[in-house]
Amino acid sequence: MQDLTLSLIQTDIIPDNPEANLDRYEPLLEQARQAGQGRGSDLVILPEVFTTGFSATARDHAEREGGRAYEWLAHWAKSLDAVVTGSLVVAEGDGHVNRLVWMSPDGHYQQYDKRHLFRMAGEHKRYKAGQKRLLVELKGWRILPMVCYDLRFPVWSRNRNDYDLALYVANWPGARSLHWRRLLQARAIENLSFVAGVNRIGLDEKDQHYTGDSAIFGPAGEAILDAEDRAGCFSGVLSAERLTHYRESFPAYLDADEFDLKV
Repeated sequence: MQDLTLSLIQTDIIPDNPEANLDRYEPLLEQARQAGQGRGSDLVILPEVFTTGFSATARDHAEREGGRAYEWLAHWAKSLDAVVTGSLVVAEGDGHVNRLVWMSPDGHYQQYDKRHLFRMAGEHKRYKAGQKRLLVELKGWRILPMVCYDLRFPVWSRNRNDYDLALYVANWPGARSLHWRRLLQARAIENLSFVAGVNRIGLDEKDQHYTGDSAIFGPAGEAILDAEDRAGCFSGVLSAERLTHYRESFPAYLDADEFDLKV
């Protein structure tokens, strides 16, 4: 296990305009090449539904698995020699899912469908809920990728000694930015893990304001990176030594309760 460099891509999202949004991300992705003191990023994280934004009509612009957005992710993963991830609206069968795609530099990918659908905006009526967590490995790090509203549900995010980093991609409104920050920090503390959250900024089609606040927290809840409300590519390095030392000095996981998760 070695140190891991993350790049968080925080910007506005144009509603229902995949082409324009992909063009908007490209100069920010280029900046990830200089992360980690010029060594480049290991993992580049885009927001939730990064091609469309969280609009009621996003399904009209849904991707098919293997379609253009997948090809775009594969191109950038190969170009940056880094994993590139984010979620997008994907048509599947007779329905749709809010799907996180974990794209590796060799073009292989893994997927996670958002489990907790935001009913206050009717997401549970428009999309099918995922049923399985995804655990991936990168440079010795075990990583749990999640999507937005999943952050509010600690059981789904619970570390069963199976991950070192949890990440959340989001379209989380500024009206609840306090919740976003506090919950990211809480997930890090309670799970003795690093946590990264990537959010958008700007206004959506309903003039709802997003304040970004993309961030990385360490296993003791310490702030490692805070993007505030700026657009850009924000990078931070996760220390493997820091994680190991903290878990050894404060092994609260040894007293965790056993449970079975039913879905």
